[in-house]
Formats: sequence, C-alpha cells, structure tokens
Amino acid sequence: MSDSLVATSSTPDNQSSLTEWLNYMQQIHVSAIDMGLSRVLPVAEALGLVQSAKNDAYVFTVAGTNGKGSTTAVIAQMCQAAGYKTALYQSPHLSVFNERVRIDGEMVSDETLINAFSKVEAARLQCDLTLSFFEMTTLAALLIFAEANCEVWVLEVGLGGRLDVVNIIDPDMAVITNIGIDHIDWLGDNVEDIGREKAGILRDDITLIYGATTMPDSVQQAIDQHQARCYQVGQDFAYQSLDSATWQYSNAAVTMQLPRPALSLINTANALSAVLASPLDIDISAIEQALQTVKLAGRFDYRHTQQRHWLFDVAHNEQGVEFLLAQLVPLWQQHLAEQHESIDSHSGSQPASIKMLFSMLGDKDIDHVVQRLSQAGLPISEWFIAEIDYPRAASTEHLYSVLSRHVEQAQIHQFDRLKEATQAVMQASDAQDLIVVCGSFHTIGEALAALTADQ
Repeated sequence: MSDSLVATSSTPDNQSSLTEWLNYMQQIHVSAIDMGLSRVLPVAEALGLVQSAKNDAYVFTVAGTNGKGSTTAVIAQMCQAAGYKTALYQSPHLSVFNERVRIDGEMVSDETLINAFSKVEAARLQCDLTLSFFEMTTLAALLIFAEANCEVWVLEVGLGGRLDVVNIIDPDMAVITNIGIDHIDWLGDNVEDIGREKAGILRDDITLIYGATTMPDSVQQAIDQHQARCYQVGQDFAYQSLDSATWQYSNAAVTMQLPRPALSLINTANALSAVLASPLDIDISAIEQALQTVKLAGRFDYRHTQQRHWLFDVAHNEQGVEFLLAQLVPLWQQHLAEQHESIDSHSGSQPASIKMLFSMLGDKDIDHVVQRLSQAGLPISEWFIAEIDYPRAASTEHLYSVLSRHVEQAQIHQFDRLKEATQAVMQASDAQDLIVVCGSFHTIGEALAALTADQ
C-alpha cells in the first residue's frame, strides 16, 4: 500500500517534538496491529539493521504470555552488572515512551529517538511501504542499539513471536516464559496455536529456556525441527524461596543461594538460566548485584505514597492474575501484621481492607479476571472503575456489567476517567488499607500519572 493512501499529516522533521513524532506514527498505517514481516523486512534491510545485529551483538529474545518484562529486566541487569554495554527493549511503557528503549539501564533521550524515527521514516518512504506504530518504533529502537554498538541486546517480543517485528533479528538465546490464552484475535484461541506462534523465535541449533512445567506439542515440534537445546523449569533447573531475603537456584551444574529480588522468582529463574546458558562472562558477584538492584515499575510494585499503601501490577489476563494473587496473599498477611503493630487497638478505626482500582482493555477476558480476583478470599471492600484513555479500552458501563456478576453493586464505584477514580479511592481509603491497582499497563500508567499530578 502506498504511503500516499494512508498518511494523514505531513512528516515531522528533526525539529519536531517527540510527541509530534509519536502522534504522526500512530496515523500513517491503517491499523494499530498488523502482524507480519513482509513490510518490515525491506525497511530493516534498507537501514542495515539485520546484518548489524548479527555481526556485533549477543541477542536474547524473550517471548511468552506473561512475565516478559520482568525476565528481560533481570537479564539486562545481570549483563550490565557484568560490564557489557546492554540494550533493553520492552513494551508497552507506563509513563513515558522513552521507558521502552534503554541502554545500560538509562532511557534514551528524546533527541536520540527523534533522530532514529527520522531515519526509519526515510527508509520507509524509500521502500514505499506503510508500517504500524509498533513496527516504526521497534525499528527505531533496534537502530539506536546498533548505532550505539551495544554488546548485548535484550529484546521483548510485543505480540506472539513468529510475526512480531522483533523477530527480524535472529536471537542467540531464546526464552519463552509461559503460554496462556491471550490475544486470541491474532494468535489463536488454544495453547497449541499460541505456542506455535511464540516458538517462531527459534532458530536452528539455538538454546531455548522454557519457563513453564507444561509444554504444548507445537513448541516441542519447533524444538525438534530446529534441533534446539531446551532447558525447562522443573526438569533442567529449579528454584525455591528460602525466606523473605533469600532464594535458591539450581541446575545440573550449580546450586546458588541468592538475594531475593523485587520481581517474581519464576521470571528471575528463567532469566538466570538464560544468562548461565549463554557464553557471556557473568560471575556470581554480578548476578548478586543485579538481583539486589533490579526493579520494574508496575510488576508487583509496592509503594507508600500520599499516606496510602499501593500495589501496582499490570496483570491483565487470567494467568497474570494467578501470578499476582500468589504474591498478594502473603503480602496482605504481612501488611496486616505491620498495621496491627503500628495502629492503636483502641483507636476505633475500621479493620484494614483492600480497595481495587481497576480497568481493562475491551478485548481482554474481563470476566475471568474479575471472577478470580473476587473469589480469592481477600477482603476486597470496594471497587473503583473507570474507562482507560485508550482506543481499545473497555467502557465504564461494560466494566460495571461484568463486575456486577461477581461483586455486590454497592461495592462498585463508577467514574468517567481513571484520574477521578484514583482521587476517589484515596479519599475512600484509610492509612491502614491497601489499594491494589491492576488490569492493564494503561491502568497503571494513568493511576501513576494522577498520583504524580497530585503531589
């Protein structure tokens, strides 16, 4: 499709702002998601991207239904701690676009992004092709990594694997965190179809870290086809929590007692397995340093701000909610114990409860997520809901209709915008309560923006 048939505004230049560029790239293609590599590859080749990555960098590519962000964050932090110049690409972002593109842990500047966008746009026009927002921005990130001569690239797949733009770069190490039902409109409605798409990141004779104890036949078939080496959790490596400060990782060659990170242990174990299976020189001190410093906003992200206790988690499907609840139940017990010690038992205050600040995208399985949260046995006293400011957002009315199947209507409070819901949950909560914010990356981002604006 010719560019002239789709473009709706003039091309920005290097004097334009990052916002102008991002807005422009959201307008130049007919759909927000358009899977396939046929349009992307010619542009990538015009930029010299594919060859550059293979010549100069060691590439980790991480696919999966949940846990990709945490896994890529841990891999990157370990490589960086070992002294490698490390590129990290993740999506989506919570607050600012620059979060997606990092080198040695630092977000790249607006100027760096604009310069890369300009080069990608020139190559796109030269090829007379249209690209989606995600394709344009991912190519720009890869170009930035190549031009910065990063030694290690850690790439998070955006959607699926086989047809995702990240897959134009051949990985040296592949990770599939897990396979659940999500994005059924693009990947299929069963684990075999979804597994086949995610296993599309494999290459001949590659090593795969597989982070779930059950594996679809389609993934095993891809492993056999590519004669890949597979290390699977529960078979080839294992992990266990020792106490609140330490955990143990083991495989056939090594057993390590390590500091407990702020991220989930399964994702950390998958990341560590990938690093240990690579030829990179990363010793135990770098691993320990990384685990003590790695963080990722919005992933079981506990904060105390504005005299309230908050937990932010991007869980947006049934499997993600299971991860959240596995960690939330013990956190709640710890929270209750701490509140019991700090609050005068004669103060007359209400018992501590959980307030939910919640919104999701309309194409997600909202019913299963709400059902699991509401039946987890947690003292959720109120739900505060609003529509996210995003094209695929579920309306407040739809959220209410789903919630009311599982929750007393008197417990549900509706608002037009998440900022209003955020302000309302603060006013309705007490200092001993826990406010849980979940349902989408966009839910977390808008809630954090509202909190920042109020400070």
